[in-house]
Amino acid sequence: MSGDLRDLYQQLVFDHYKRPRNHHALDDATHHAEGHNPLCGDEVTVWLDVADDVVRNVGFEGGGCAIATASASLMTEAIKGRPVAEVQRIFDEFHRMVTGKENGAHGDLGKLEVLAGVREFPVRVKCATLAWHTLHAALERESKSVSTE
Repeated sequence: MSGDLRDLYQQLVFDHYKRPRNHHALDDATHHAEGHNPLCGDEVTVWLDVADDVVRNVGFEGGGCAIATASASLMTEAIKGRPVAEVQRIFDEFHRMVTGKENGAHGDLGKLEVLAGVREFPVRVKCATLAWHTLHAALERESKSVSTE
């Protein structure tokens, strides 16, 4: 990856960290889950408003590192308004990308590709995937808190 492209990716991650999108609770949520990364202290709650198998609205709250917050923010933008089946496909593809189980282009992931570099730092993968595992738990209506450990 060129230095200019890496700088652009870092700027996008930093922007989503400083000004996260959909960073709020949803009063009318139909699904929610909580997640925690005990290693570094990242915490996230994800709320979803799902109707007719479509994620109509999504919000998150929590505290954590830049990667965890940016990933949650980017995730909310990527899934809002999408059918649950498509959200699951995006989850699977994102997870393969950041864990290094799939190399190459991820054209379907759009802005989420800025997080592809975390696969080079295994500890940071947990930061990047916390919101995603919490999203999955919310969709499955799991009552137990999600942990990346």
